[in-house]
Amino acid sequence: MDLIDRIYEAAVIPELWAEACDLLSEETGAYSTALITLVPNAPPRWVSSACIAEQMKVYEESGLAARSPRPQRGLAIAPGNFMRDIDIMTPEELAVDPIRAELLEPIGLPWEMGAVFLEPSGSLLVFSQLSSAEMGPFGEKAVARMNALKADLARAAFLSARLAFKQARTMVQTLAMVGLPGAVVGDRGNVVAANAPMEDLAPRVRIGTRDRLHIADAGANALFSTALEQLSTGHAPSVQSLPIAATEDAPPLVLHLIPVRRNARDIFSRSSALLVFTPVGAVGPPDMRVLCGLFDLTRIEARVAQELTRGHSVEEVAAILGSRVQTVRTHLKAIFRKTGVNRQSQLVLLLSGLAPVGGTDPA
Repeated sequence: MDLIDRIYEAAVIPELWAEACDLLSEETGAYSTALITLVPNAPPRWVSSACIAEQMKVYEESGLAARSPRPQRGLAIAPGNFMRDIDIMTPEELAVDPIRAELLEPIGLPWEMGAVFLEPSGSLLVFSQLSSAEMGPFGEKAVARMNALKADLARAAFLSARLAFKQARTMVQTLAMVGLPGAVVGDRGNVVAANAPMEDLAPRVRIGTRDRLHIADAGANALFSTALEQLSTGHAPSVQSLPIAATEDAPPLVLHLIPVRRNARDIFSRSSALLVFTPVGAVGPPDMRVLCGLFDLTRIEARVAQELTRGHSVEEVAAILGSRVQTVRTHLKAIFRKTGVNRQSQLVLLLSGLAPVGGTDPA
């Protein structure tokens, strides 16, 4: 498979972007390659060659992305074209550039070549390659090689972004199939996608200005805002369940926040969490379609989750399924990992309300 094929393969299987970065580095003799998404007022998202991953994490947390003029300079001079740092900045500017002085020079990789693409949503997609101090600035041959690939790189990156948005819509529509309100929120708390049942929650839950989700229950809204802030910094639990008080004509709800954590897909989706609203008291065997689609469970894992939510013990589930107890425990560990909980009681609470509406759950 040639390089261009590998690039388009990564477009539909985002987990392969890191490997594609290594192949791009080999093309130009670069030490590393990274693909970065820059969104205003949010930390950068990225995927990179493994050799630079630790330094990319420092870059993500440092705030350097907002302080460096490189992306906007490149976008203004030649959008979508690969250029070297020496092509867009003077020696004097390079000497005081925060990216170079605070990050690149200390790790011995002071030279950069990159291209900036403006994504339709307003995000910037940046391809960045680094070269060591010993190798010096990238040569014109390396720039020409990357520019020969730029159209394919841009198409592949935009395809990944569109597929990520499609996946967000698919997740909430899966919930709509069984009557559950759901939405996907982005890094800034904006609603990326929502399903039709969400409209039935108004005015208790509504989408307001700038596509922000607002909860009429002041206490729940404060908890929700705090949870989003924690998610943006990566300090929140894998799953959070927040109570929404009952009103005179509506029962209490539980809002489940499930972080979107799918490796390289994060750099394109700008999704922070999937929100699922379930009514209190609607405890029952969860819908197989929701379990498989929402938590990426296999059918046997979903069946185990169903039986546990019915109140059966692990031993009873093993008897029902005709499996060994240890096999069921293995499935349960996988379910815990995928749902973000670590106790059976938490799992039952999380899955409460994901029951089929008005019919039998398909087997």
